[in-house]
Amino acid sequence: MIEAAMIWNEPNNKSHWNPELDPDWSIYADTVIRAGSAIATINPQLTRVLGGMSPIDPHWVERMRRHGALDAVDVVAVHGFPLDWNLWPIDAWPDRIAEIEAVVPDKPIWATEVGVGSFGAEEVQVFGLNRTAELLIGRVPQVYWYSLFDLPQSWGAETRHREAEGSSYYRHFYMGLIREDGTPKPALEHYARVAGEMGLMQWFHFEDPRLDEAVAWMKRLGVKKLRTGLSWADSFRPGALDWFDRQMEALADFEVLVTFCFTPEHLGVEAHHTSCAKEPQAFADFCAWMVERYAPERAPQQERQPQQVRA
Repeated sequence: MIEAAMIWNEPNNKSHWNPELDPDWSIYADTVIRAGSAIATINPQLTRVLGGMSPIDPHWVERMRRHGALDAVDVVAVHGFPLDWNLWPIDAWPDRIAEIEAVVPDKPIWATEVGVGSFGAEEVQVFGLNRTAELLIGRVPQVYWYSLFDLPQSWGAETRHREAEGSSYYRHFYMGLIREDGTPKPALEHYARVAGEMGLMQWFHFEDPRLDEAVAWMKRLGVKKLRTGLSWADSFRPGALDWFDRQMEALADFEVLVTFCFTPEHLGVEAHHTSCAKEPQAFADFCAWMVERYAPERAPQQERQPQQVRA
């Protein structure tokens, strides 16, 4: 069910990893090393992806190399939203990729979360989608558009400071190709033209009622690759394994890049999902458990011997 596993989401972004608890990212690097080893022990064929960085920062990547984290992954990932949150123009995408290639010449670079919202105007999203496709398809091996659905207003975005971020916070609710009421935006039709080459990134919340609808839309669009997440924090909820099984079974027809992230409050240095864990090995054990359940190593296919015809 899983073709690749990402170790955390945007670890250099304070909305997803608290830098006050880990100012030099040494704890995150240790987490990557442990998780990467645990994943490889269960399935050495599974591609391991460094948590997609946002902002795109070659200095942070060099720090990860010094800490030894790059030795535990196969791919380095970047996230970018130049028309919503980043302080660079959309046409700079090739330059941003090149910056990371320059410091990681030994590993492929994937763009695992790219997007343009419709907060200002839906026409802007159409332009942004088409231009992003032009700039990145063929430039990097894998690209994932964020996202299929708008985030419901009542759910709240997974950021540390929420409304204190001003308009930046409200943009989180307009990144989808389909509105909260289920109606398609103009950009959906444009995405359909590149769906076979550009995957989708869609988070599914615990017991997300949109799961079956998402699968139906993705099959209709011709999506092949999907990035989503399995939450370490959710694994402690009642019925968690039933939900994980249902989610992964529903997504079985897609090539899935799964992101392992979100610290359970009772296991964090701070009682928050963005906290580093008190014991990073506990997160690695979660990754191993999920890989063992959903992406175990496949035995090599044995050559079929021709049947002997009995006289």
